[in-house]
Amino acid sequence: MQIRVKFFAILRERAGTSMVTKELPDGTTVAELWQELQKDYARLNVAGIRLLYAVNQNYVSLDHALKDQDEVVFIPPVSGG
Repeated sequence: MQIRVKFFAILRERAGTSMVTKELPDGTTVAELWQELQKDYARLNVAGIRLLYAVNQNYVSLDHALKDQDEVVFIPPVSGG
């Protein structure tokens, strides 16, 4: 199955891109996708980072199973003041 992944903020900077397409086995979870992305983009492997995950504009948990043509967004912590 083919999945579109979008990166924002610090994740975009670390990956060096705002979007990638991944070919994955059916039933891959968000957690498994994140592990694959960390292999492809070593700079995404940030100890202790707390992310939110959205699939097709709906927040999901790490165990959410992906489907062909899903769009996944990894949302990093936001700071400011």
